[in-house]
Amino acid sequence: MKITQKEIDLITSVRCAAPHAILGMHPVKKGKKTGLVVRAYLDDAKTCEVVPVENPDSPRYPLRRVTEDGLFEGTIHDQSTVFPYRLRTERFNGEIRQFYDPYSFLPSLSEDDLYLFNEGSDHFVHHKMGAHLRTIKGIPGVSFAVWAPNAARVSVVGDFNHWDGRYHPMRSLGASGIWELFIPGLEAGMKYKYEIGARQGFPILKTDPYGTFFEAPPYNSSIITKEANYEWNDADWIKRRARTDWKHAPISVYEMHAGSWKSVVEEAARSLSYRELAIELVDYLKDMQYTHVEFMPLSEHPFDGSWGYQVTGFFAPTYRFGKPDDFKFLVDTLHQNGIGVIMDWVPAHFPTDSFALARFDGTALYEHADPRQGFHQDWGTLIFNYGRNEVRGFLIASALAWCERYHIDGLRVDAVASMLYLDYSREEGQWIPNQYGGRENLEAIEFLRKTTELVHEYFPGTLMIAEESTAFPGVTKPISEGGLGFDMKWNMGWMHDTLEYFQKDPLFRKYDHHQLSFGMLYQYSEKFTQVFSHDEVVHGKRSMLLKMPGEPISNKAHQLRLLYGLMWLWPGKKTLFMGSDFGQSAEWNHGQSLDWHLLHYPDHRGIQMVVRDLNRIYREVPGLAAGDNHAEAFEWINCTDADNSILTFLRKGASITDDLVAVGSFTPVLREGFRVGVPHEGFWQEILNTDAKEYGGLGFGNGGGVQAEAVEWDGRPYSIKLQLPPQSMSVFRFQG
Repeated sequence: MKITQKEIDLITSVRCAAPHAILGMHPVKKGKKTGLVVRAYLDDAKTCEVVPVENPDSPRYPLRRVTEDGLFEGTIHDQSTVFPYRLRTERFNGEIRQFYDPYSFLPSLSEDDLYLFNEGSDHFVHHKMGAHLRTIKGIPGVSFAVWAPNAARVSVVGDFNHWDGRYHPMRSLGASGIWELFIPGLEAGMKYKYEIGARQGFPILKTDPYGTFFEAPPYNSSIITKEANYEWNDADWIKRRARTDWKHAPISVYEMHAGSWKSVVEEAARSLSYRELAIELVDYLKDMQYTHVEFMPLSEHPFDGSWGYQVTGFFAPTYRFGKPDDFKFLVDTLHQNGIGVIMDWVPAHFPTDSFALARFDGTALYEHADPRQGFHQDWGTLIFNYGRNEVRGFLIASALAWCERYHIDGLRVDAVASMLYLDYSREEGQWIPNQYGGRENLEAIEFLRKTTELVHEYFPGTLMIAEESTAFPGVTKPISEGGLGFDMKWNMGWMHDTLEYFQKDPLFRKYDHHQLSFGMLYQYSEKFTQVFSHDEVVHGKRSMLLKMPGEPISNKAHQLRLLYGLMWLWPGKKTLFMGSDFGQSAEWNHGQSLDWHLLHYPDHRGIQMVVRDLNRIYREVPGLAAGDNHAEAFEWINCTDADNSILTFLRKGASITDDLVAVGSFTPVLREGFRVGVPHEGFWQEILNTDAKEYGGLGFGNGGGVQAEAVEWDGRPYSIKLQLPPQSMSVFRFQG
């Protein structure tokens, strides 16, 4: 049956939502005669013939040109059953090509796939959506699938078809909103995008929401990638991770921005690659005794100044430091050296860049249409519509894909507070209440619960960490108890109170002594990690070192060592941003390397040595980390000595020989014969003194330890008499 003018117009003007119904091979019947009609729309083809695959020596069937731009049609009269075939073309430059016809294949997604996608219950939907190298009926190629329910048509464009949307239109899979196409012969490394015909306005070019690798801005094309191309060697780590009860294990996290950690000066100060990091970063983390590294988002993002928090590739490691397999190598190497990998994950919002998710099919698809729900005023970004099954499925698949494909051991979920509250950073009239008239974002809450549940179910031992700055109840409670199911929450309250206290002149600290102890009132309401993150050392807030008052630098270093001593001895897991662990003087700058040369100076080297020793103590003293989340493992000795600005407390170990007494002195006064009540009679070894000379201190202290005396003090039967160095943390371990 000859093609109609209407069908010609649909194909050549790229308005066809069902190209497989016109293109490809189809049975036809005219009267009693049967046959096959074959149509193809080809780029740069002078002639076209059909070549039977099963009998390549049989005569070829020529197709006639119907339009100047490459629409061909022909009828095969001696066949009535569709058979496998290739198209053989001669291009205008004389080149001969032979290839399988994309329009001869059935859909690569089943009805069940579509149903589960629309229901949002296909947790690994990234295995089907996006671009995947597949072999269908023995024929290698790439299957494409994209969700664009409001599009009039969608085409795959790329360097394989001159970015011309006429030549690879996709078929609509009905009410699912998915468009699909299998293109034989495509290979890894080819670039592509989706050309979407919006129902209003001009066609738009979009990168693949499920893309696994992207080229650099400003082009941002998705790149076809071979996914299962890396041989992992971290099976022992994965098994150990699943067996570990992380609530009771030491977790000391080194937060870092990969692009500004260290640079290669000889090569225009470029950042280290994933594979270079696998050498230098591993050595550093092992030396410093950290248990985990947390990467600020390594998901693909177009703007360096967003630090990775405005994501355009939710399934793709950034191109900046190498290819996906290179990132796998980095994670694998860290695991083989006993170091866990946490990555920041950003499901709260996404940027307005026109090439990515924003108004993806010409409508508000991934975001809310109403700016009172869909626009983040603080960051100028768009907020996900957690009420759409397909959007929730997309985000859940993103979380699981990082754990599955890259063996990530934890996701630190950014900006959770902005997800939980509909009125977050909004004035009256700028937000829409939930169905009960409240301010809680019920859909986002359910999304977070489902995500934490599924990550824990599929990848045992994987940590879910919330960056949540409010007092929302139950962030780290089990879902069965009405909580969100996170393993840890950043302790923002403790961080703010403690930094506010430390930035005061020591002369006046006694008036705010309560700021040091206040955090214990809510310490066990959640499972916390104490944290000094990148947010505390940017935008004029000064570095951790320069937050400390007074001069000279050595005085500031004294106080910073004391602050870290308090942080590590305080209950909870630990998170510290890069550079802060050696007291970098300058604020963090994402565009340049850390100031590693400062380690030539005693004050900076001493700060680093204190952090290293604190990590060692935290890991080695039995029961210390195990007591992070148990109130009975902590006791105040004296939290009310405001006049002396001294804080003393007990951390109970696995046995009494692991009990620690921490004594913090927060003024520049040397105190002789200062008594502290202790629970046991015997020798208390001084295992840390931040004023030690090797740390750059003055060298005051207690000569390695003190003997407890039967002198009642602080309501306890025994006490130790100390030389208490100025602005120091002294830690004593009971020896019996």
